[in-house]
Amino acid sequence: MAGGKETPRQKMIGMMYLVLTALLALQVSNAVLEKFVFIDKALNRQAREVEEQNGKILAKIDAEVTKKGKRDADVKALNKAKEVRQSTEELMKYLGDTRETMAEITGGYDENKQLVGAKDYDIVGNYMIQQPNGKELQKKLNDYVKMLSSVSGRDFESLAKDAKDIDIAKNDPDQKNKSFAEYYFGNTPTAAGMATISHMETEVLNYEALALDALANEVGAKDIDFDKVVPLVRPVSNTVASGGKFEAQLFITAAASGSSPVFMYNNNTVPTESTENGIKYGKIEFTAKASNFDPKTLTAPASFEAEIELNDSIYTIKHEYFVVKPVIQVRSAALSALYMNCSNELDIQVPALGTAYNPSFSSKEATIVKGNKTGAVTVVPKGRSKVKLTVSNSGSVLGTETFSVKKIPPPSISISARGKQVDYEKGVAAASLTTLKVSAKAEENFANEVPKDARYRVQKISVKLARAGRQIKAGSFSSENIDLRSWRSLYRKGDNLIVKVERVNRRPSQGGSERAKPATEIYSIPIN
Repeated sequence: MAGGKETPRQKMIGMMYLVLTALLALQVSNAVLEKFVFIDKALNRQAREVEEQNGKILAKIDAEVTKKGKRDADVKALNKAKEVRQSTEELMKYLGDTRETMAEITGGYDENKQLVGAKDYDIVGNYMIQQPNGKELQKKLNDYVKMLSSVSGRDFESLAKDAKDIDIAKNDPDQKNKSFAEYYFGNTPTAAGMATISHMETEVLNYEALALDALANEVGAKDIDFDKVVPLVRPVSNTVASGGKFEAQLFITAAASGSSPVFMYNNNTVPTESTENGIKYGKIEFTAKASNFDPKTLTAPASFEAEIELNDSIYTIKHEYFVVKPVIQVRSAALSALYMNCSNELDIQVPALGTAYNPSFSSKEATIVKGNKTGAVTVVPKGRSKVKLTVSNSGSVLGTETFSVKKIPPPSISISARGKQVDYEKGVAAASLTTLKVSAKAEENFANEVPKDARYRVQKISVKLARAGRQIKAGSFSSENIDLRSWRSLYRKGDNLIVKVERVNRRPSQGGSERAKPATEIYSIPIN
C-alpha cells in the first residue's frame, strides 16, 4: 500500500503477505493459514525497527535545529516533525489496540502463547464489517495521510482504499464492489486479520519516515553551500582611449552548483544562462529609453530593479545607469540637399549604439530603400517639399533628419563630327560633315552625387541646311547618330547647319524615364 523506498526485507514481507492473502481467497489448508501467525510476528518486529529509526530521525532534526541557532524556519520544521511523531504514535496505539482486540474476542492465547482463534473466519469479520470499527479504521488511516501531506508538502497515496480503487480488485466482479472493511476483513481468519493490521502499522511507519525525511531537508534549506568560486572583473568601461585610465572592480563570485536560482527583471523571469565556469546568471536585455537629456553631456539617468530568488529568499538590487542621447551622423555626396526623383545614397550612423545599431528608416515625403550595409539607405524624394527622414533602432525612434530637395540641373549638349568636337565659331569643313553625334551630358556635380541617375539619351533631333536665311534641306532624326552623307553635295561655303535638340530623356536608377530639357536646344554649325 505504501509508496516510497523500501528495504529488501520490507519488500519480502510485503510480498509474502500478498501471496498468503491470495491463497486465503482460494480457501487453502489450515497449514497455510497458520503461516499468517509468522507473518504477523515478522511484520510486528519490522514495525518496531522502523519506529526506532523514525525516533532517531526526529532526534537528528532536533539536534540540527539547535546547532544552527534555532532559526525560525528551522524551528517551524522541527515542530512539524514533532506533530508527525505524535500523530503516528496515536495511530500506532489505535492499531495495536485493534490488533489485540481481535485476539481477545476470538479466545485470546493458550498456555503456550498460541492464538486460540487463529482459524476463526467469522468473529473478526463481524467486528470490522458489521460494527463501525472498519469505517473508523479507514477514516483514521486516511486522515493521517492527509495530515502528512499537509505538514510535509509531500503527496502520499491513501492507506485505506475501497476495492474499486485498488488495481488488483477494481476489475474483479467478485471484489470491486466491496468496501475497505469487506475487502480486507471479510471471510478472514483471525491470524490473517491481525497480520493485516500489522502490515498497516508497517505502512504507517514507512509513511512517517518519508515525511520526517522531507522535514529534515527543510532544516537549513535556506543555507547555500557554495562550491564554485570564480574571480570576476567588472570594468567601468571596456572601451578606453589611448592614454586614458582603465578602471575596474575585482572581486570574488561564488555559486552553488546544485542550486536553481530564478532571475527576475521588472517582475518577469529572464532566461538563465551559464558562464564557461558553470556560474548561472540571468540575462537582462531591453531597449534603453530616456528623456530630458542634459544639453551639455547629452545623457539622462535611468535605473531598473532586478531580483534573484534562491532557496525561498529574494535578493533585490537596484542598478543605475546613464542613457546617452544618440547623435545621428549623415554622410553622403551632398549633405545640403537631395535631388528630386533620384536615388540619393546616404550613410547614417549612430556611434553611441556601437554593435547594437540596427536601424530602420521611414519618410512620408520620399521612397526609402534600405541598403545591404548597416546605416546605408537610399532616399528618393517624391516632390519638391522637404524630406523628413526618421531614424529608429529596434523600434525606438532615435531622431529625425530634415533635407531640402533641389531640381535636377539641365544637361548640356555635345555635338561631334567624325569623333571631333564641333567648333561653333570656326565651323566644319564640308568634307567632314557627313555624320554627327548629338549626346546629352549631366552637369558635373549632379553626375558626381547621384551617378546612377545621371544618364541621358537624346531621342529626337531636327536638322536644317540654311543658306543666306533660306532653308535648303531639312530632316528629323530619332537617334543620337545622324547620317548626313546624302546632304554633302548640297553644302556650299558659308552655309549653316542648324541642329535643334527636340527631346532628351533621363533614365532614373529606379526605372522608367523622364523628360529632360537641355540648357541650350539650338546649335548653328558654320560650313566652310
